[in-house]
Amino acid sequence: MEKYDVIVIGGGSAGLTVASGAASLGARVALIEQSGRLGGDCLHFGCVPSKAFIQAAKEVSTARRAASLGLDVSGTVDLSAVKTRVEEAVGSIQQQDDPKRFTEMGVDIYFGRAEFVTPNALLIEGEDYVYGKSIVIATGSSPLIPEIPGLEDVTYHTNESVFDLEKLPEKAIFIGGGPISLELAQAFSHLGSEVTVVEKASSILSKEDRSIQEAAVQVLGEDLRIVTDADIQKVTKDGDGLSLHCTVEGKDLHINGDMLFVGTGRKPNSGALNVGKAGVETDQKGFIPAGDDLRTNVSHIFSIGDANGRYFFTHAAGMEGKQVVQNAVFGLKGKVSYDQLPWVTYTSPEIFHAGMTEEEATESGINYKVYETTLDDVDRFVADHQTQGLVKILTDWKGKILGAHAVGEGAGDWMQPVLYAMAKNNGIGSLSNMTYPYPNHAAAVQQTADLFWREKLFDGPVPAVTKKLIEYKR
Repeated sequence: MEKYDVIVIGGGSAGLTVASGAASLGARVALIEQSGRLGGDCLHFGCVPSKAFIQAAKEVSTARRAASLGLDVSGTVDLSAVKTRVEEAVGSIQQQDDPKRFTEMGVDIYFGRAEFVTPNALLIEGEDYVYGKSIVIATGSSPLIPEIPGLEDVTYHTNESVFDLEKLPEKAIFIGGGPISLELAQAFSHLGSEVTVVEKASSILSKEDRSIQEAAVQVLGEDLRIVTDADIQKVTKDGDGLSLHCTVEGKDLHINGDMLFVGTGRKPNSGALNVGKAGVETDQKGFIPAGDDLRTNVSHIFSIGDANGRYFFTHAAGMEGKQVVQNAVFGLKGKVSYDQLPWVTYTSPEIFHAGMTEEEATESGINYKVYETTLDDVDRFVADHQTQGLVKILTDWKGKILGAHAVGEGAGDWMQPVLYAMAKNNGIGSLSNMTYPYPNHAAAVQQTADLFWREKLFDGPVPAVTKKLIEYKR
């Protein structure tokens, strides 16, 4: 039986972070990956292919909008060319996840299915036994398929298959109003499909601030038909296509299409690990909970990335992986904090989120203030003809930033100064004091922060004091 300081189960972004980090520190590391290739969902089915697909669709949309400038663009999209673009992006980035790179670091890689036989030992493909002082579960997640009558009788797609489509659908139906569905739904719309998004909740993007949700519905509604409060009854075949049968506000609604996408959540991939043999507890959905130190209820076994069911983001997995390297190799008890964890929904315009929403602040009982700027007041967005959106920053009464949210083209980039301020515990006023090149998209952040000083200097007792001082100086 081979013995290791650290065994990592799962070769996605979380697992690769731990494997490379631990090996670089001199630990003996084993990496076990079931699929036969490294990179995980993000590289092969998620972040990378979706963003390449979205960018291609955005370029098509931009070309069509050029008609307003006198450039007549016609024709249909060659989906095979889009697929080639996606494959090239995946192939290029996959070089970073080449097994050879990790073996050169000193990582022993095993391809095959692993299962626990004791709290410290694993059996790989029924052949190889390995022993680990610390074991990191980073097995990721897969699309959760809801129980809808008739769904098994029609062809449907998830993020794992949608990029394999050979033909652009005329009418596409997307079940689910979360980030994955909305990003891809809008991309298909930009490519030329007629798209309907069906969501069972009262609004799309349920984790976003209410005002951000409303802004998103308004903007995305220009490209998509959005149906909320939908109770899906069944799916039936309809000739060469299909029909989604729903009840909305007590009325029957039938939506016809030739492509169905299901984006209704995620389920864990850890079921085959037999974690019960190691004494590891799972939640009702099968995810493996971990504390802020990323340990499970068994202290030498860690759960990170999608496996713990907290946040399904590659950057969250990376953050957790970095902390686990220290905890697993050196036995430390360092903790991660999710309070300022940002995320971006890569629609057009983008939707940025960090920290508390206004609803969360209200529920917590915190006394808070809201500072908000619409993009039609920001010169650069006016010049770009991209004025749809807003910036919203929540603070406590002293100016500490509690949350920051935005809708706008490129918001995931130009909202970064807010993240830096939050990380350094700098107040909103610091964002006003910076000098931004003119004209800049990040001026939306500065103008929002300016409201803080305007309130302090012009709406409070200061003007009365300064007026008397000026009169005295005369």
